[in-house]
Amino acid sequence: MSKWKSYNSEIIKLLPLHNNTKIAEMLLVNGTYKQIETFRRYVSIVRGVTPAEGNVISRQNKDIDTEETETVINDYEPKKMIFTAIGNDGKIMDIEKYCKHWGLDHDKVRSFKLVSHTGIPFYNIAFYEKDTEENKEIDFESIFKNKIEPIYIKKKLDYNTASFDRAVITDIHIGMDVNKDGYSLYDGVWDEQEIFNSLEIFVNETIENKRSDTLLIHELGDFMDGWDGYTTRGGHKLPQNMDNQKAFDVALLFKIKMIDALFTHYTKIKVVNICNDNHAGSFGYVVNSAFKTYIELKYPENVEVINQRKFIDHYIIGNRCFILTHGKDDKSLKFGFKPKLDPVQIEKIKNYIDEYKLHQYKIEFSKGDSHQLLFDLTSSTAFEYQNFGAFSPPSDWVKTNFKNTLRCFTTFNYYETQKTTNNYIF
Repeated sequence: MSKWKSYNSEIIKLLPLHNNTKIAEMLLVNGTYKQIETFRRYVSIVRGVTPAEGNVISRQNKDIDTEETETVINDYEPKKMIFTAIGNDGKIMDIEKYCKHWGLDHDKVRSFKLVSHTGIPFYNIAFYEKDTEENKEIDFESIFKNKIEPIYIKKKLDYNTASFDRAVITDIHIGMDVNKDGYSLYDGVWDEQEIFNSLEIFVNETIENKRSDTLLIHELGDFMDGWDGYTTRGGHKLPQNMDNQKAFDVALLFKIKMIDALFTHYTKIKVVNICNDNHAGSFGYVVNSAFKTYIELKYPENVEVINQRKFIDHYIIGNRCFILTHGKDDKSLKFGFKPKLDPVQIEKIKNYIDEYKLHQYKIEFSKGDSHQLLFDLTSSTAFEYQNFGAFSPPSDWVKTNFKNTLRCFTTFNYYETQKTTNNYIF
């Protein structure tokens, strides 16, 4: 039967799909009845199942290169294929010798595993299909190695005592010009270089304060400064130092570099991006949608991205509930939530808690917009009111009409009943 040896590769591919007779008929389309019957017996030998599985009535000769066999095999599908990996010298063949011995194409072996616990050792092989490319995982580092320069990490700590960590950034305002024509009341720089310098500080501080393998990142809106020199709500002219295309590239790279750096220290990262605000609006959503598609493809089991389109939404982890909003929305609110709580705001937040029945959780209401870092932990017994400072410097308009405010971000470590707060002021 050695003349059938050239068919081994095709036979192996068809074994899980058809019985022996069908395989013989498929591969010998123009064969005579006698040829097909002889070839069917050869397919049965290649299938090579053990007597314990009920498919072999009498054992065949181990060497299928000869016709010395007294085998009667039925056409029931076997549960297991045994295609011996023992060579003529009695030793286990490596995969290359194995393929050569059985007439298989070694170049088309996609993956293999030696199975040796069944009594007769054999290789479990997966082949590439004809005329198809190798199905590899995407090599992101190779594709983007010249486009994404990694963030320098100062040091690595391992104090995993918290339930989860949390990092909050807001009001990044990518594209904003803070020193129009160099004649602003206060100096300032918010160009691409300064944005990525600030990102490096954010990443390193988050890692410095790491106390868990799980990280929540809450980005509270106004990620982009505007579109075509206006807020996305329209009607408010903005001095900007990037066009729309440049701002998009910088913003997307910002988010990708952030996760690439933090992922080396966290096994699980969940990101919430607020896309309902008064500056970024739809432009912010477009950037964050591209970010979500890319980063979840790169880290499918470890990174989750939620792009929040509601003005207010909430997220529960353990016994904690985080109610997130930017503070102003994309079309309606002119004034929004204030930096300091008043009775009207307390009532609005309590109504939300009542509507969604969140009373059993420790609730933190978090907002951006005001560019002020103010935490009110006691005005309401139902929730904490967290007003986060801006990641970016103030605009020329803010500096002229108000003051030159500080830049900052905040990280937290959450334990069963307590938490620590770490404010970083640039």
